[in-house]
Amino acid sequence: MKAPESEKLTINLGFVDLGRIDLLVRDGFYSNRSDFIRTAIRSQLVAHSEIATQATHRLSLELGLRTFTRADLEAVVASNERLDIRVLGLAIISDDVTPALARDAIASLTVLGALHASPEVKAALSDRLS
Repeated sequence: MKAPESEKLTINLGFVDLGRIDLLVRDGFYSNRSDFIRTAIRSQLVAHSEIATQATHRLSLELGLRTFTRADLEAVVASNERLDIRVLGLAIISDDVTPALARDAIASLTVLGALHASPEVKAALSDRLS
């Protein structure tokens, strides 16, 4: 399974803000509304990067992409352990993981970013998501 490169977000903006963005796009500062929004978000992430880095360390978050396969989770269960998953980025639980296996292997799940798993696995872990 190929991991997606981005996650789609939907935002609501006031008409005046939207008009100002459109002016900047029209005048060539940005190629489109999405370009403006991505640039604004990156600017804020740079401005607050030290705080985000400190929080990542404090919360013991894995940074980036983390995939959990059926074999990974079966090994955890076989060793009589359970996972406390903390990911900043994208966490993927493979499609061949059953809801029962996910519940047996995962004690808690914190994902700041996106979680890709089957709807059944997400439902099975809903009480463990934070």
